[in-house]
Amino acid sequence: MRKTKSTNPELLQLISFLKKQARETQANIWLDVAEHLAKPSRQRTAVNLSRINRHTEKREVIVVPGKVLGAGSLNHPVTVAAFGASEKAKQKLASAKANFLSIPELVKENPKGSNVKIIR
Repeated sequence: MRKTKSTNPELLQLISFLKKQARETQANIWLDVAEHLAKPSRQRTAVNLSRINRHTEKREVIVVPGKVLGAGSLNHPVTVAAFGASEKAKQKLASAKANFLSIPELVKENPKGSNVKIIR
């Protein structure tokens, strides 16, 4: 069986960017995120806001190697970086005074990836 590869140019560029950052800064967190993003779309992570609410504390920084969905609620401010988010999730994040960033923005703010959690 032939192995298929993602054809999304934005995703492929992000994966190569994360691998490069991991090599340059010796921050294995970005390599781990890149490996999860390289999975087939059926296996890629989709995280609801209820899971983020359960597994985070106030003011934590998290990265989701996939998409954030709007099911559930968020009752404390956090910083969320993800490949994508639904419109409902973005609205709920804004109402909870949480920040939503793209993954490259988070990498530029925190190249070493210190104090960043991965939620799958």
